[in-house]
Amino acid sequence: MANPNMANREVCDLIFVDYSTKKPFLNLDFANVSTTELTGESVFAYGGKGHPKRVQFSGERGGTITIETQIQTVKLWQLITGGEVTKSAKFVTRIEAVVDDEGTGISLNDIPVAGSVVVYKADDDCGTELACTVADKAITLTTALTAGDKVVVYYMKEVSEGVQRINIKSTSFPKNFIVYGDTVMKTEDDEVLPYKLTAYKVAPQSNMSLSFSNNGDPGSITITCDLMSDSDDNMLDLVLIEE
Repeated sequence: MANPNMANREVCDLIFVDYSTKKPFLNLDFANVSTTELTGESVFAYGGKGHPKRVQFSGERGGTITIETQIQTVKLWQLITGGEVTKSAKFVTRIEAVVDDEGTGISLNDIPVAGSVVVYKADDDCGTELACTVADKAITLTTALTAGDKVVVYYMKEVSEGVQRINIKSTSFPKNFIVYGDTVMKTEDDEVLPYKLTAYKVAPQSNMSLSFSNNGDPGSITITCDLMSDSDDNMLDLVLIEE
């Protein structure tokens, strides 16, 4: 069917390919919405009575690809931020514990980072610090409490197994990518036709909002990529395959 009337009600699956290496970087097949927008500016030469427009000039060709997704991955965060992924992390943790029969001993489940342990009485959390010494997983209070007293312990924990940490610096910027999109169009004759798009060079914007809530819909992320032209002036291909 030549030039069919058609409509779309399906999201694009997108493959991001590193523009420099030409190797696949992320298979984004979990988006809820994908939107492609082309932009441009027109300026005019004016002349004559009434100051009418006489000659039109086009320029500033550009556009965006915008993706909305409730599914998130570390690789997706890396695509947006340009941060480096490492396999270790440090973070502060908090535990509630009970002192031993002597009133001075507290046991931890981890070896804390040196110099990071802070102990408070349970009824004075983040109040007056209790002096102590630390050896491996054992904490010894300088001044004894009553056996069985509850305490709160804060310490820095270092993890190096099963960790993916993205380190985002002020100098971190996203890479450029080639994007290949795949969806379907449905015609008035009830045909389902493959529809492909190729964005030859895109630059993800460094904007990301991570929301965490205990009610309502699951949190979502919106990724906006600016369309640019490659070295051959290509920007975008829209391909309909009539099978």
